Amino acid sequence: QEFFFLSSIFLQKYFDCLIFWSCISSRFFCFTDLDLSLNPSGEVTKQIGDALPVSCTISASRNATVVWMKDNIKLRSSPSFSSLHYQDAGNYVCETALQEVEGLKKRESLTLIVEGKPQIKMTKKTDPSGLSKTIICHVEGFPKPAIQWTITGSGSVINQTEESPYINGRYYSKIIISPEENVTLTCTAENQLERTVNSLNVSAISIPEHDEADEISDENKEKVNDQAKLIVGIVVGLLLAALVAGVVYWLYMKKSKTASKHVNKDLGNMEENKKLEENSHKTEA
Repeated sequence: QEFFFLSSIFLQKYFDCLIFWSCISSRFFCFTDLDLSLNPSGEVTKQIGDALPVSCTISASRNATVVWMKDNIKLRSSPSFSSLHYQDAGNYVCETALQEVEGLKKRESLTLIVEGKPQIKMTKKTDPSGLSKTIICHVEGFPKPAIQWTITGSGSVINQTEESPYINGRYYSKIIISPEENVTLTCTAENQLERTVNSLNVSAISIPEHDEADEISDENKEKVNDQAKLIVGIVVGLLLAALVAGVVYWLYMKKSKTASKHVNKDLGNMEENKKLEENSHKTEA
């Protein structure tokens, strides 16, 4: 046989592993226990907004390190999904390794797919020249929804089906028209889960109308939220400062009134003593 197991208690205690002797290579081998269990693992499909608990359990006879990666990028912490978003989709890997044994690693992977029905938001903008209007159909969903346009009314289409890249379950389709009369544009988004339709009325070029703002990106939303938090913090700080100043002023006024009373009392006592002395002198005289 190639390997012989050495049952020496001293060797097992010293190496904290099972010691084997190889007759072929004439050297000792140390086999250490290392196991990893990822739950769930493999390919998992969930709906947007769902919760997904993920656990990576390590079993090792020595100190083991744990590393999480998403799409080959190291994560700062283990993933936690209380409400799934499209950007949460990807390939996750939990990898463990023993610090004392170089090259001894184990890993398991989770391929997360986040599905969602198509959601539509439409916006419109008038060109500064006033000769055309841009209609944008913002769509989110997975699998990627296909977008179709329908126009009811007369008006020349200058540019149609200009689309943005599909990123994190979102993209948009843009159409530029020059309507001679009031028209209705319909945007249809469809994937394997559902077909969603939304319409927008657009006035003729000769009729001015209020433009709708474009959809705010997640990054801009975070900036707006941060600015709002900063403003709230400043207001709260000013209110607290005013409250502290008010308390200090009240204590100062209270102390001033108390000191004034003591001074008046002392003056009154001095006047009484003076009158008593005068009366005493008159009596002696």
